[in-house]
Amino acid sequence: MASILFDEIGLLYTGDQTGGEEIASAALVVEDETVAWVGPAASAPQADRRVDVGGRCVLPGFVDSHAHLVFAGDRTAEFVARMSGEQYRAGGIRTTVAATREAADSVLAARTAALVTEMLAQGTTTVEIKSGYGLTEEDERRSLEIAGAFTEETTFLGAHVVPAGVSTDDYVRQVAGPMLAACAPLARWIDVFCERGAFDGDQSREILSAGIAAGLGVRVHAAQFGVGPGVEIACELGAASADHCTHLSDDDVTALATSGVVATLLPGAEFSTRSPYPDARRLLAAGVTVALATDCNPGSSYTSSMPFCIALAVREMRMTPLEAVRAATYGGARALRRDDIGVLRPGARADLVVLDAPSYVHLAYRPGVPLVHQVWRGGRKVA
Repeated sequence: MASILFDEIGLLYTGDQTGGEEIASAALVVEDETVAWVGPAASAPQADRRVDVGGRCVLPGFVDSHAHLVFAGDRTAEFVARMSGEQYRAGGIRTTVAATREAADSVLAARTAALVTEMLAQGTTTVEIKSGYGLTEEDERRSLEIAGAFTEETTFLGAHVVPAGVSTDDYVRQVAGPMLAACAPLARWIDVFCERGAFDGDQSREILSAGIAAGLGVRVHAAQFGVGPGVEIACELGAASADHCTHLSDDDVTALATSGVVATLLPGAEFSTRSPYPDARRLLAAGVTVALATDCNPGSSYTSSMPFCIALAVREMRMTPLEAVRAATYGGARALRRDDIGVLRPGARADLVVLDAPSYVHLAYRPGVPLVHQVWRGGRKVA
């Protein structure tokens, strides 16, 4: 196996469940696709090749555990309307559904590839991609086929909204029945938008339970617009993650803390809809594992930048820079039930980001600045 020594690291952040170790004047050795050694540069072993990091900061590749990348069309007019004072609601999703259904596979694949490339250039080495803009058996299946070309973390989101011309009861039966049967072989996860204007608690539970029976893990869009049953259902069904978590009751916070369900916060959505941000400090104080993700989608969070979300988390949700970086790495991995990513320790996949900065603090200290100098995935330089 070929080995690479990353030397002259100014600051190495390793990331783990205890908060992550920070090593100054560090080095890291990669063998094949995995991390083999981390520690002080003075103690580094020999390797076949040496990469001089030049005093820069190195941290794990970002793990974006919530993204909607398979779509067509544009919702610029909707964004302008919101910036002019209109309130965001879920109904705009149907606009994207219509455009996605009309688009050729090649068009959808090209858009997805462009967004994944953007993400990679900004340090994201693992991304989850949902369906949810097809809402027919054929279109949901082809969305997952396209997503699967870019990631193993694919999510069936047939229960995004109820499409026009179909009753809610009929659509729930379709999603939990033939649509799920067609899509489950192409997905690792199932998700439901459990929210007013989309699916209520009983409908969400029925669909998610069918997904569990089909062998899929559970994720839930929960509590974006108001307190609702989404978090309770996520905890009841053993979901990996409850996503948004903007409006939580005390019982919701307790349930997240005791169940181990990750609270995935999506500050890009609040930024893009001028909505209140989640109370990250409340969740962290309760011992909840928090993840950050982009929620990249054409309607409510059209950003592919995890560094931007880190800056928002620090500025708007009062997370410390360390808490935000941990949520964007280790937290995202936990939200995908992965222990091989989001950390830099022996045995983990060699996914790392080299920042053109002396510390990860600069991700929030210098918002909007392209600080990602290099990206390595599985021991290979990809950006």
